[in-house]
Amino acid sequence: MADKLVLIDGNSIAYRAFFALPLLNNDKGIYTNAVYGFTTMLLRILEEDKPDHILVAFDAGKTTFRHKTYEDYKGGRQKTPPELSEQFPVLKELLDAFSIPHYQLEQYEADDIIGTLSQSAEKKGWDVNVISGDKDLLQLVSDHIDVTLTRKGISNVEKYDPAFLADKMGIRPDQVIDLKALMGDNSDNIPGVPGVGEKTAVKLLKQFDTLENLYENITEVKGKLKEKLENHKDDAFMSKQLVTIKRDSPVTIGLEDLTYEGYSNRGVSNIFKDLGFQSLLGRVDGSDQQAEEAAEELPEIEVEHVTELTDEVFTGTEAIYVEMLHENYHHAEIEGITIVNKDKKYFIPVDAAAESDVFCEWAKNARKRKWVFDAKRTVVALLRKGIHLKGVEFDLLLASYLINPSENNHDIPSIAHRMGETSVQYDEEVYGRGAKIKRPDVEKLAEHMARKATLLYKLKDKVEEQLKANHQLELYHDLEMPLALILGEMEHRGVQVDVERLKDMGEELRSRLKEIEEQVYELAGETFNLNSPKQLGPILFEKLGLPVIKKTKTGYSTSADVLEQLEDKHEIIPKLLIYRQLGKLQSTYIEGLLKVVDNDTHKIHTRFNQALTQTGRLSSTDPNLQNIPIRLEEGRKIRQAFIPSKPGWVMFASDYSQIELRVLAHIAQDEKLIAAFKEGRDIHTQTAMEVFKVEAEAVTGEMRRHAKAVNFGIVYGISEYGLSQSLSITRKEAKEFIDRYLESYPGVKVYMEETVRDAKQTGFVTTFMNRKRFLPDLTSRNFNRRNAAERTAMNTPIQGSAADIIKKAMIDLHHRLDEEKLEANLLLQVHDELILEAPEEEIEQLKKIVPDVMENTVELDVPLKVDSSYGPTWYDAK
Repeated sequence: MADKLVLIDGNSIAYRAFFALPLLNNDKGIYTNAVYGFTTMLLRILEEDKPDHILVAFDAGKTTFRHKTYEDYKGGRQKTPPELSEQFPVLKELLDAFSIPHYQLEQYEADDIIGTLSQSAEKKGWDVNVISGDKDLLQLVSDHIDVTLTRKGISNVEKYDPAFLADKMGIRPDQVIDLKALMGDNSDNIPGVPGVGEKTAVKLLKQFDTLENLYENITEVKGKLKEKLENHKDDAFMSKQLVTIKRDSPVTIGLEDLTYEGYSNRGVSNIFKDLGFQSLLGRVDGSDQQAEEAAEELPEIEVEHVTELTDEVFTGTEAIYVEMLHENYHHAEIEGITIVNKDKKYFIPVDAAAESDVFCEWAKNARKRKWVFDAKRTVVALLRKGIHLKGVEFDLLLASYLINPSENNHDIPSIAHRMGETSVQYDEEVYGRGAKIKRPDVEKLAEHMARKATLLYKLKDKVEEQLKANHQLELYHDLEMPLALILGEMEHRGVQVDVERLKDMGEELRSRLKEIEEQVYELAGETFNLNSPKQLGPILFEKLGLPVIKKTKTGYSTSADVLEQLEDKHEIIPKLLIYRQLGKLQSTYIEGLLKVVDNDTHKIHTRFNQALTQTGRLSSTDPNLQNIPIRLEEGRKIRQAFIPSKPGWVMFASDYSQIELRVLAHIAQDEKLIAAFKEGRDIHTQTAMEVFKVEAEAVTGEMRRHAKAVNFGIVYGISEYGLSQSLSITRKEAKEFIDRYLESYPGVKVYMEETVRDAKQTGFVTTFMNRKRFLPDLTSRNFNRRNAAERTAMNTPIQGSAADIIKKAMIDLHHRLDEEKLEANLLLQVHDELILEAPEEEIEQLKKIVPDVMENTVELDVPLKVDSSYGPTWYDAK
């Protein structure tokens, strides 16, 4: 059987992935969408092709030997966005983790490397698969060389062999060069013959076979086509020279260097965790057999199984660990409970614990100290069994998260490893996150849990010492620990949903979608699949004659950004845009929410992630109730389905106004910003006045919109590219906006410079409450990594301090409601907004209490402002 070689065009696939996926970044502020897309394709290649040899080839730089032939080669290309540039070093690190070689050669392109190595492999009788998004590489196709081209994005591909190429394009591989010579290539600024497209070029090659033969017999061509060919003969032959892949490039890497023997699961898992690719971790896990073999090497641990509890089990300070095999603790079955203290280790079946008066009394006794891993998870899980856990004074998960939120793993073995705790052996492959314990094996389960609880018990003092050394004990004890218990109550309480209303909305959306579909058919003059770009493209750009904005390899682009540019060109476009938006509301939100509503209580129980983001922000999952779209009225109306849990109650919402900009004014001590907030001026109008140098009455709606984008862009560390995309302006205009903003608010500019300078010295930035974020890439030799870290250094103190403020407000409000003996309950935190439910008779009190608490939870040099409202549904409360 022949050896198999896979050659990947690194630049082409990375570009494809970057523009196919939304602009994603990990918790370190590094953009990752191109790397993520590339990785998904790479995993598929490794699984399906199972190569014996592999290489990823990259372009070495902008200048190549082809520029000597044609100075303007690739001259029309836009500058690579920095958000993509900074991902290439990360991509190469990922390839190293996969043990996949990568290579570039000065003055040559990836195509030339691939052409040279594929020819060498073909001579040895190897089978070669070339992966790219560039049709130029089709010239390499042969009986031994296949070329796999990405069609749409990176997931839709076509594999070309000589037969498929002939069937698909009507030409041989060697004619690909002549085809490109005739038709040119706008993306590479290759001129070709103006007016000769692919169809004409193929027709000419079928008649004349080669470019040379065409010009030798040019008299057989008639009319304007002959004139074009004659006038641009030199361009055609120069173009042929440019598109010809050099298959004898002076590569210094040989086929023997490309041997592939697989990758280390742990090495790839670590970089996936570092990049935030949680969804890909399952594809590189070790096998169950490996885990079981590793488990057999561990020394035994003595665990006492208890079904009837006595007071002697408890010493007054216990580590308690509750095991569930599924992540969502609102539904997961509890496998057992482990108690560890200075004397013994106990395994208790959950039903035995729930039925034991001794256990339940101990659990709810706040004077009995409990140490846990993930207090919220533990409290909520036990509440489902009727066990009320009080007296939780230590949470290993939260403590570890605060010590370094940049760490990807806050599971017990990872924390133990970082803290140097080796007294209890613990195999991460067996007992780490995602480990699979077979439920019937109670002995193994008990041992597994005892190891976790023992480490939890031993780590407490070490971790608290670290918090003390970091000056974070106050942040831990006064903010995160009490908040965890409040969030646990909120999650367990859940949010009531009017299921029938949600279903009605679904029917209304389906009806609306059908209506829009019919209107589109009428405007198009025919029926077709609205969700098929292949069918939609010809309708818009051929039948209706709309201007072509962008083409893909397979036809016309009908992406959202293209349709938005055509919105005023034909009445069919706004209907298509609204159709897509409503379709997403229907599938993702209406149907998605109905799937997670509890059948008995009609409540939704989200999970607030307290130890995830590096800024300290809470996030929400299963479902994400912080992300219900509000741009469309139909999206906002989804909130009508969220109602109070009791008759005679209402929903009450309080929202911080522009909290991050107020925090920026306070931190930066910018006089103009502080004055604007103190005087109650509209900050976006104020910024528009400064940036555009006009008086308030001259500020237009568009000026204010641009100013708003810059205001919030500064807070979130937006780049010129990001702002240009947001406002649909050029990058030069975006740079001018940012420069004028910093000239207008010099305090902000000084804050940014000083923050980056100080962070480079200390290695981290902090929030008001001493939440730390470590930024090792601030001293990176790689410009793009360093630049990303600098942006993160500037925006983290702002976002993180705003997160601290709303967390403290939740705690203060919870205590105030208790003090006032009100029945009102906290239900949700949605970014800068708190949602409560309350009896209608308490509303007048809440209208005073909630803003008072939220506006005075911390003291800033600018006033905090809260807007409150209420109504029968969450929608009405907004």
